Amino acid sequence: MMDWNRIEGSWKEFKGKVKEKWGKLTDDDLAMVNGRREQLEGRIQDRYGYSRDQVRKEVDDWLRMTG
Repeated sequence: MMDWNRIEGSWKEFKGKVKEKWGKLTDDDLAMVNGRREQLEGRIQDRYGYSRDQVRKEVDDWLRMTG
């Protein structure tokens, strides 16, 4: 599983992959997230209406696939 610190440190590289997975996120959303996992999870919750647990699982699954 990929370490979140790597994503945070290389956010510009990962923004496109995040947008591929969660297409409802806007460029402004991604700019506000700026690599912070909690912010990303909150934005996904807002855009998709997912529960906190569902979002955390999706992000964990995405990390596994990305790594």
